[in-house]
Amino acid sequence: MTKSRLLVVEDDVGLCAQYRWAFPDCRVTVASDRPAAEAALRREPPDAVLLDLGLPPDPEGVSEGFATLETIRTLHPGLPVIVASGQGQRENALRAISLGAYDFCEKPVDPAVLRVALSRALRLRELEEENRRLAETPRPSPIQGIVTADEAMLKVCRTVERLANVSVPALLLGESGTGKEALARALHDSGPRARRPFVALNCAAIPETLMESELFGHERGAFTGAVRQVPGRIETANGGTLFLDEIGEMPLPLQAKLLRFLQDQTIERIGGRTPIRVDVRIVSATNQPLEEQAATGRFRQDLLYRLNAVTIRIPPLRERGGDALLLARMFLTRFSREGGRRLRGFDAAATEAIMAHPWPGNVRELENRVRRAALMADGPAVTPEDLDIAPAGAANDIQSAIPDGLDLRAARQRVERELIERALARSNNSLAAAARLLGISRPTLYSLLETYGMETPRAAGLAAANQDAG
Repeated sequence: MTKSRLLVVEDDVGLCAQYRWAFPDCRVTVASDRPAAEAALRREPPDAVLLDLGLPPDPEGVSEGFATLETIRTLHPGLPVIVASGQGQRENALRAISLGAYDFCEKPVDPAVLRVALSRALRLRELEEENRRLAETPRPSPIQGIVTADEAMLKVCRTVERLANVSVPALLLGESGTGKEALARALHDSGPRARRPFVALNCAAIPETLMESELFGHERGAFTGAVRQVPGRIETANGGTLFLDEIGEMPLPLQAKLLRFLQDQTIERIGGRTPIRVDVRIVSATNQPLEEQAATGRFRQDLLYRLNAVTIRIPPLRERGGDALLLARMFLTRFSREGGRRLRGFDAAATEAIMAHPWPGNVRELENRVRRAALMADGPAVTPEDLDIAPAGAANDIQSAIPDGLDLRAARQRVERELIERALARSNNSLAAAARLLGISRPTLYSLLETYGMETPRAAGLAAANQDAG
């Protein structure tokens, strides 16, 4: 107990002097009522609290003492609290323990018994802090900027590290927000092409009519508005890496031209006749089932064979164990510092909510919610309301959507469908707004609607209109 900080919440001056005498090795701070205790907790969090239930303005009752206990649990959920009282021992002991107190001592308190109880409480807190620190400390990751303690994600990082020194095409498969571009950059930055350009192209963000020009470039006068020669993304990435995100959105005619480039490593700008040889590594990414698209003719099978010389599957955040909480704490530290806030972390309810939330938008959704919480939090600890997610106990309606069996895929699909339906309802059937609520891109939402056989709002409206007309 040497140098441990003990907060004594007691209005009896004589007892406070006895406590100072009983714990000479502790730094004892005294508070005579709830406001003083709260001020002391905010000023310098102690290692343990000794709390009397009979505090003013209700020294003969227990209401103010229990209110103080709840305040302590809100401000510092893991802080051990030893309650001392002489009123209604059994009933108050049970209530205090149910509210999160570590131990209960009956007055008059035996100093020897109290020393043992406090020593055990401090030792338990030390062990819990050590366990939490070990659990939250990410294992060494081969990739700078990737924070994880999950074995599956660490395996992905090790795979990326091994592939960095070879120039074979790589296909990254994972849901939106799982960090596909970060891993693509790691493939580039960790290999011999690191000093050459890394060029990214989102195939879902560029209109089909402009895609060919963006990818292959054009000559002056090739089409109306082409007033100068412009090299394409492939040519710009010469010697480096071209990252094709959302490759599943690439139009079929352009897929044929990309395949030809992969075969002979030469391109021709639109309007040009001179072949240009380019040395570039292709890394592509998608959240869509390319094999299914290839089977139905929506994606070229031969191009898929060229792109997936090596396939890396990135697990979603909900399958990465404690990574959600680990990343949330990292983001909160960063955004608190940037915003000049002094937030002390997440309260118990927020911690449980983070662990229980399915995170359909993965790391991107988590980062956005924590950024919002760092700005909106009123107290020193972030709550589920600050994160705008339901408390873990309020997820029963989602749990009811999970089948009784242990089929993880079926459970995930039913939960995802439920969340999509909610997002569409909350956004008045606006796909763009629903995608923002879910933390995913609009093409991803289209893909999920198709996967689950759900009509888009536009299709549903047209069907209703045709039925009315009939």
